[in-house]
Amino acid sequence: LLATCYFAIMKQIAEIDMWWFQQGLCVLPVALVSWTTATFIFAYVTAVLLRHVDPLVPYISDTGTMAPERCVFGIMLDISSFLGIATTYVRYKQVQALTAQEDTGLHRLNAIGLALGWTSSIGMCVVANFQKTTLFSMHLVGAVLTFGVGSVYILAQTLLSFRMQPHVHGKGIFWARLGIGLWSSASIVSSILPCIFQNALGWDVDILGKGKDKVVRHTVGAP
Repeated sequence: LLATCYFAIMKQIAEIDMWWFQQGLCVLPVALVSWTTATFIFAYVTAVLLRHVDPLVPYISDTGTMAPERCVFGIMLDISSFLGIATTYVRYKQVQALTAQEDTGLHRLNAIGLALGWTSSIGMCVVANFQKTTLFSMHLVGAVLTFGVGSVYILAQTLLSFRMQPHVHGKGIFWARLGIGLWSSASIVSSILPCIFQNALGWDVDILGKGKDKVVRHTVGAP
């Protein structure tokens, strides 16, 4: 009886492990990108139509600070956070299953990647629920977690791809992820530098104020 129970449990575990290789799971990253893009577009269009922001390159944060767009923006970005957690976990389980048990370095890097992915996903939830006009410090923390840690996550996955070639996938995947990682890192740097320069000049670019000068400075500093 004990042996029967043991083999039944092991069979269930094996079936759970194989669940991560179901073809339908490819919908997770597609849903994550599509839903998050729709979130930004909806918030932008609503904020512009209600004249809450200037239509020329506004901050993403500005499009989600006033009702009603901030209400839907928060809900939709929370869903994106959940999709991010699910996507990174599936990626972790797949790499774990495709990696030899004795390759401890790759398993350690995979675990670090999971932690980075979850941290970045939680950052989206923080950004969504702490608007810059309500609690700017927490909003900034969420942005750093989302974009900063997210870029590190991409680079970690790039390193995983490099370590796993050619027995899992070819060099094309590695170069594609490397390009995305470098582009993401460059985007973060290009968005931070204008803020640093404008703060050095004493320009108020954090909160959109009244007056033509402040609007221009705020728009110029938009990532």
